[in-house]
Amino acid sequence: MARIVIADDHGLYRRGLRLALMAGIPSAEIFEASCFDAAVNLLEEQASIDLAILDLNMPGLFHQEVLSDFMAAYPDTRFAIVSGDDSRSEILTALSIGLHGYIVKSQSDEEVVLAVNEILAGRIYVPSLLSRTSADQRSHAPPPPVQNPSRRHEGSGDVARLTSRQKDVLKLMAEGYSNKEIARNLDIAEATTKIHAAAVLRELGVRNRTEAAVLLQSWLTRQAS
Repeated sequence: MARIVIADDHGLYRRGLRLALMAGIPSAEIFEASCFDAAVNLLEEQASIDLAILDLNMPGLFHQEVLSDFMAAYPDTRFAIVSGDDSRSEILTALSIGLHGYIVKSQSDEEVVLAVNEILAGRIYVPSLLSRTSADQRSHAPPPPVQNPSRRHEGSGDVARLTSRQKDVLKLMAEGYSNKEIARNLDIAEATTKIHAAAVLRELGVRNRTEAAVLLQSWLTRQAS
């Protein structure tokens, strides 16, 4: 029996995808998450998740590097992206970081079930629309310069954009807690703490915990004024 997590902040699409998979793969056990925090919690709490389907734009999942950290923490789980973006460059970029599939939200229920079965069978799923002429034409445009997301807006990240769990982790990081101590304090796994800590640093555009603490203090001061 396949165990699948669907993580998407759009409830209507998330529930629709669940219904499609329940109809197409009746034996599957399906879990839902509405944000990145919830997805991380599900993989921590539920043993042996076979596939996690994630919306790259959901709250808390700011950069593809954060997704890479998440994948590295659960090497036995296969990961796929679901997105409304069907551009060739976006699909290829997602697959280049090690994802096992890319599902476009405009695909039919039958195509999505096929995609999930392909991924569960150990194959990499690429949507057939990747070869469409329109996508090929878009690919002729010069690619944007590659930037390091963690340095793109160095030190200018918005603490308010962090999820509640990421803010909890940031506050303890600023107090000098280690990952192990943060995990114990928040009653979560150390691997989960590492995922959230990495996400915090990347989103805030800082290089270390000291810079994160300074940014947090600055944000708290502005909030109090």
